[in-house]
Amino acid sequence: MEIFEHLGKYNYQQVVFCNDNSTGLKAIIAIHDTTLGPALGGVRMWPFPSEEAALEDVLRLARGMTYKASISGVNLGGGKSVVIGDPNTQKTEALLRAMGRFINSLGGKYIAGQDIGTDSHDMAVIVHETPFVSCVHQKAGGPGDPSFATAFGVKAGMQALLKESLGSDSLSDRRIAIQGVGNVGYFVAKYCHEEGAKIIASDVSEEALKRAKDEFDAEIVDPDNIYEVDCDIFSPCAFGAVVNDETISMFKCKGIAGSANNVLAEDRHGIALQERGILYGPDYLVNSGGLIRCEEEVLGEVLKDRVLEKVSRIYDQTLQVIQKAKEGGISTAKAADRLAEERIEKICAINRIWAE
Repeated sequence: MEIFEHLGKYNYQQVVFCNDNSTGLKAIIAIHDTTLGPALGGVRMWPFPSEEAALEDVLRLARGMTYKASISGVNLGGGKSVVIGDPNTQKTEALLRAMGRFINSLGGKYIAGQDIGTDSHDMAVIVHETPFVSCVHQKAGGPGDPSFATAFGVKAGMQALLKESLGSDSLSDRRIAIQGVGNVGYFVAKYCHEEGAKIIASDVSEEALKRAKDEFDAEIVDPDNIYEVDCDIFSPCAFGAVVNDETISMFKCKGIAGSANNVLAEDRHGIALQERGILYGPDYLVNSGGLIRCEEEVLGEVLKDRVLEKVSRIYDQTLQVIQKAKEGGISTAKAADRLAEERIEKICAINRIWAE
């Protein structure tokens, strides 16, 4: 990757490489855009195969957070951080606190949260070193895990896709295939099950699958076979890039909506889904419920009813994206991008006027 060429192409503001020999911390913080407010994004810890892979991931995720905040009406910018390492064997209090010091050095331009490989307990450690952190566990005085809000928004996005494709947004008797039923995916399954949906689940965790089976009577399928399950909605709730050249022909669903980020491996895959007659709920829109919850936390008190009322608007926003896509003859992914970019451009224009 030609780093500065890539940063310039997508207008990133700052990338910080963090190294601490005493704890073994190797991390990257990416700030994409702060037009709407300070950049907020989770701390992801994962044993990336290379430093380049970690950089590519954090850049894609940070940019996605900008679009997520914009389209959902949140007054925050886009950022993300990744820690290179195995969270099961290399995550320590000292490492997390070292990460907190690097976050603090940015003076509030970046606000951390939980992500894959970290949780609210980890945020409760990081908060010892910086106030610029969200999702802190309740026992440490924070509001805790925002997964319930993310999942509630995913359900709203699913219902919008069903409304458009089938004429009814009811989840009763619908087949929902969920890839990843730990954390957010668990709550997605819970909400859908409560409304009468049939859950099909895959996960690499036997514990997560057992819970889905016991609580939701989920049908369990092998992770490699989840793409070709005959279902109404395919819901990716683990890693991104699962809609790609290998999987695109496998899908037997009417729509795709999940909590994973960067679901499309490339922009062209959004067009490919459209050509196959599969409605795509843009990931950063349908999974923006957690960010909406985090905005409430950053601005003040978190009231669950108020959060869920705001998150429920994802239903109408998804229908708006679908309508814009139809009017423009473009994919829903492109339509969502345009709506997000329009809001940022308007704020930039207002800022220029005030500056003059």
